[in-house]
Amino acid sequence: MKRKLENIDSLNQLLQGEYMAVESFNNFISKVEDEKTKKVFQEVQSKHRENINLLADHIQNIGGQPDENLGMKGKMAEVMLNMKLDYKDTNEVIEKAIEGETQGINKAEKILRGNLDDESRTISELVLDNDRDSINKLKG
Repeated sequence: MKRKLENIDSLNQLLQGEYMAVESFNNFISKVEDEKTKKVFQEVQSKHRENINLLADHIQNIGGQPDENLGMKGKMAEVMLNMKLDYKDTNEVIEKAIEGETQGINKAEKILRGNLDDESRTISELVLDNDRDSINKLKG
């Protein structure tokens, strides 16, 4: 039972990161005027939404409840991002997006080092792969 709860907690941490990413990309999208960049941001955001659905479904399937509340930590991160992104320089916004994705991947990799069951690990790795693809898309 303890392992199951740890599993659900770890998956909910990943889920929170994905929600923060969606919120961040809402912010990024509002800051850029370049339509091509905006489109790439929307594609990346869409991938994060797919990750949310994947994680939430899996959490429910293993008997847990997805934590779909951004929480205080997420709200603080959002406020800080808003303060840092008070400009419309497309390259700077892209750099911030890449930085945020990289931080999210680093956090997710730490979570993956924990005690996840095989199926949860596989799903978490899929989420990570999607996030890595997003970085490549942003760099392109």
